[in-house]
Amino acid sequence: MAGGSGRRMSSQIPKQFLMLGNMPVLARTINTFSEAFPSADMVVVLPEAHIAMWRDLAARFDVAAHRCVAGGAERFDSVKCGLAAVSPEVEMIAVHDGVRALASKKLIIRTMLEAQTNGACIPVMTPTDSYRMTDDNDSSHSLSRDRLRIVQTPQIFSAEILRRAYDRDYDASFTDDASVVEAAGSRIFMCCGEQTNIKITTPEDLAYAEYLLSQELVR
Repeated sequence: MAGGSGRRMSSQIPKQFLMLGNMPVLARTINTFSEAFPSADMVVVLPEAHIAMWRDLAARFDVAAHRCVAGGAERFDSVKCGLAAVSPEVEMIAVHDGVRALASKKLIIRTMLEAQTNGACIPVMTPTDSYRMTDDNDSSHSLSRDRLRIVQTPQIFSAEILRRAYDRDYDASFTDDASVVEAAGSRIFMCCGEQTNIKITTPEDLAYAEYLLSQELVR
């Protein structure tokens, strides 16, 4: 999923096309998935207006084979577009944020193995910050972080479960693929995510990702 713009990045170039190390963010993401599963059919979902730009950019780098399709108005719609482009013979489908370029091969494979066993798996991290819940009266109360988890991608599902879950209309409560699948009645299993699997959405995120690469801190 690579439908982001450069708004929060304060860039005229979509954030997934910005350089990270020696290649665009999205190229690094694609290549890691290709290394994890060399025979996987990779579909990149982009805004229609960005497809030609990406093809021109990707041609300048060594990027693993992939196909591009146009997305929709919401992320939910874009995932549907991606699913429609995936062969019906596929048994497992991973949905990943194109700007999570530092996800490791180990994380991708670990999540896939759990999903193959349980039908649905997402990587998560235990938060270290404190959290408070607010209400309509501007009051708040603390939440136990022991029960909270920070959700990452790739989120991986059996194709049957994911396609069935997305055979519905959009709902504003859908924040990710796991929430869609859960609403359809399937249980979501979790595995350990990675601290370095950051979502690059701001200049600070990009600078931190560059630092992680320079210090060889990415597993």
